[in-house]
Amino acid sequence: MCLAVPAKIVEIKEDSKAIVDFGGVEREVSLQLVGDRAKVGAYVLVHVGFAIEVIDEKEAQQTLEIWQEIEEYQEI
Repeated sequence: MCLAVPAKIVEIKEDSKAIVDFGGVEREVSLQLVGDRAKVGAYVLVHVGFAIEVIDEKEAQQTLEIWQEIEEYQEI
């Protein structure tokens, strides 16, 4: 099973790297698998440090809402 988490690209760096935001936590990821489709402001699915797919904002927001529900459920 693999898990990919949506993140928003906040900065594109050299060598096919980017800084992405996971809801307030920023990390550097590789853009090698998504190439020129990755732009600042776009959402990507990230798995083990690699952006594996560019997704639309609506899909990203739906997934992030589900993650939020899971977090809230675990706090109970």
